[in-house]
Amino acid sequence: MRHRTRRSAAVGVAAVALIAAGCTQSAQKPASDFKEADGKAAAQRWVSEQFTPSTLSKDQQLAEMDWFIKAAAPYRGMQINVVSETITTHEYESQQLAKAFAEITGIRIKHDLIQEGDVVEKLQTQIQGNQNIYDAYVNDSDLIGTHSRGDYVVPLSDYMAGEGRNVTSPTLDLDDFIGISFTTGPDKKIYQLPDQQFANLYWFRYDWFTDPEIKKQFKAAYGYDLGVPVNWAAYEDIADFFTSKVNGNGTIDGKKVYGHMDYGRKDPSLGWRFTDAWLSMAGNGDPGIPNGLPVDDWGIRVENCRPVGSSVTRGGDTNGPASVYALTKYVDWLKKYAPREAAGMNFSEAGPVPAQGNIAQQIFWYTSFTADMTKEGLPVVNSDGTPKWRIAPSPHGSYWKTGNKLGYQDAGSWTLLKSTPQDRRAAAWLYAQFVTSKTVSLKKSIVGLTFIRDSDIKSQYFSDNAKKYGGLIEFYNSPARKQWTPTGTNVPDYPKLAQLWWQNVATAVTGETTPQQSMDNLARQQDEILSRLERLSREKQGYGGQCAPKLNQERPAQYWLDQPGAPAPKLADERGKPETLDYDKLIATWKQGG
Repeated sequence: MRHRTRRSAAVGVAAVALIAAGCTQSAQKPASDFKEADGKAAAQRWVSEQFTPSTLSKDQQLAEMDWFIKAAAPYRGMQINVVSETITTHEYESQQLAKAFAEITGIRIKHDLIQEGDVVEKLQTQIQGNQNIYDAYVNDSDLIGTHSRGDYVVPLSDYMAGEGRNVTSPTLDLDDFIGISFTTGPDKKIYQLPDQQFANLYWFRYDWFTDPEIKKQFKAAYGYDLGVPVNWAAYEDIADFFTSKVNGNGTIDGKKVYGHMDYGRKDPSLGWRFTDAWLSMAGNGDPGIPNGLPVDDWGIRVENCRPVGSSVTRGGDTNGPASVYALTKYVDWLKKYAPREAAGMNFSEAGPVPAQGNIAQQIFWYTSFTADMTKEGLPVVNSDGTPKWRIAPSPHGSYWKTGNKLGYQDAGSWTLLKSTPQDRRAAAWLYAQFVTSKTVSLKKSIVGLTFIRDSDIKSQYFSDNAKKYGGLIEFYNSPARKQWTPTGTNVPDYPKLAQLWWQNVATAVTGETTPQQSMDNLARQQDEILSRLERLSREKQGYGGQCAPKLNQERPAQYWLDQPGAPAPKLADERGKPETLDYDKLIATWKQGG
């Protein structure tokens, strides 16, 4: 997500056994000739040469590092194995911070980088086999509903107060983590520690949108001002204008341009194009942050934290009018306004296309691409290094209501498992805190632009350099960011349910099924999995506790459509009146929390 690929790769039993054996051999701590003075000298060097700027003074950084040196003493000489997906932030951790941690603490770190889908597979393999493959995982907070219902994750709230008290940093400052609510379960316990975080937002060519001649042409064609679209009707008009009407033939400076970019290949990445809040952007579900209640952005209804159904006939909204509208618009725009090859691309192939200079806007753009979009010499970067593009709030669909979630944030987060031996878990927890500590987090944020701490966002560095990032700093400084949230606690088995989405969306892209048929199939299949989980909760007492699924009996769809809230009945006018705002005024509303 995202620079990520959720692909399902088969993992051979023999390979897993070998990996597990290799990772559990070092349960006995080997002898170490590491001395505390070595750690202090290394801390001085890293703080002076690498961990700058920081929100802490140098003395505060060294004091924080001194705590790590002392807390690591029982675990020196061990090698700890951790894993995360392959994105710039984690590359920095694997290549720089793992080395720094080893030199400062005497605990060696093997930080593996693999595709995100493989991270989830390794996690599942360890859970099912109860064998220690990795000592800690960075996996999406999207799994919070799964983790909080299982009995295999060590709740960090319990760990920090009990077993892990002596290895929990006094300067951790959980309140400073902007995504800590995303990793908190229905029981109010924290299950994961955010390590990196990014959002999907609206991306557009600011230079084109402010060009007087282009603005004049748009006004003549549509009767209102070209600007950042507030709703999908305006986004559609702008897509049409740049694809076919600008300068009479859809060209700028003699080059063919497009009013939209997306991807449509039958691939796992197509799934989170939808599960990452596309339906809530259209207006499905109910108001509520971080997720709609009682119906969330996957269309799953919950009652007292129990998932009770996805289908409209069970009170869900996965196949309701708003969700069908969301899929319909996605398919229409992909075919009408994006480059022809987009339909055959997956996420990672489509991601770099806007940087090539022929895309006017993109409704669903991950801020993890920011660093790649600011490289010198790109067609979308000015000669002074500032971007020709900007990011803004996502436009919403015609079913959207005030208070609804408006977009998605990814929060890759450290997760500890009960199958990991206590000493290895403690050492891994020290590393997790080290790579998220205030000593290193500002520098890590500059490298990867995946903010986790409010203090970093508000730092002098990002205040001074905000113009380089096209609106990203303004977004994260705004209370409006709270309308962008990950998948919440309503989803009781993320891996099983998520894989249904790309398979059903793909048939709508190819025309094998209508959008209504695709969403009907998806809703039915989700309910089948919820039903299986309900049976599991009966057979294995304690699974999911009071938050285990318990499906509603089916009723006629009209019964639920007549009730207040989601699912909402089909609108007579699904387009509505197009509305745009001047970018600078829109940024002002962000700053006011709008």
